[in-house]
Amino acid sequence: MHFMTALKAAWQQRNSLLCVGLDPDPARFPAHLQGRPGAIFEFCRQIVDATADLVCCFKPQIAYFAARRAEDQLEALIEHIHARHPGTPVVLDAKRGDIGSTAEQYAVEAFERFKADAITVNPYMGRDSVDPYLAYPDKGVILLCRTSNPGGSDLQFLDVGGMKLYEHVARLVAQDWNASGNCGLVVGATFPAEIARVRELTGGMPLLVPGIGAQGGDIAATMAAGRTADGSGLMINSSRAILYAGEGEDFAAAARQVALDTRDAINAQR
Repeated sequence: MHFMTALKAAWQQRNSLLCVGLDPDPARFPAHLQGRPGAIFEFCRQIVDATADLVCCFKPQIAYFAARRAEDQLEALIEHIHARHPGTPVVLDAKRGDIGSTAEQYAVEAFERFKADAITVNPYMGRDSVDPYLAYPDKGVILLCRTSNPGGSDLQFLDVGGMKLYEHVARLVAQDWNASGNCGLVVGATFPAEIARVRELTGGMPLLVPGIGAQGGDIAATMAAGRTADGSGLMINSSRAILYAGEGEDFAAAARQVALDTRDAINAQR
């Protein structure tokens, strides 16, 4: 499954630009899952099964699994998504960034161990640190560009030859690094003007947009700035607002309702 092919099919067939982020925090799990072996997998599995028909992709954040020695549960979760919900892309949110030999191992980890369909990568060590991921042409490589956190401006707004650094990254990826057509960029919903600028620089390249929901990004502004001419081009991520919509045994049903409302709010702007 080529990541971009699967993503475009999900945009069209599921009529969705919603990405559900899987950031499992056991302290916020419903009481009946507290302390249970495999609770991280079970919590995420129920969220996935309740929302899969409403999303264009899922985005597990590796730190939430690794911090609790639950990498085996992450492997099982991605395997479950592929088996139970075929065609649903999985973006491993790892934000890796290291020299080439180490990046080669991170690429093996993401694509061969976890079998993710795409990974988020930090581009600020340059092309040789990204090449090991680009060596998997059927996998998505989604590079940080204009991040949703306020401190991103400390570096991403620096002037480099008359352009802001994030603009240079966007143009570099679109023009030089995307030979296999498998690149995307991370641009935060909290900065719609920058989303519009990145869209201007990159054409139809997919954008992963965190920052709606708990972070307060505006859906209408995000869509106006970032959607492509056919009303797609975006993976609009929501994590906590969906994951923790309910606190009881019906938490998955509550998550589905919020995911449905979010998807429909996005579609109203398409």
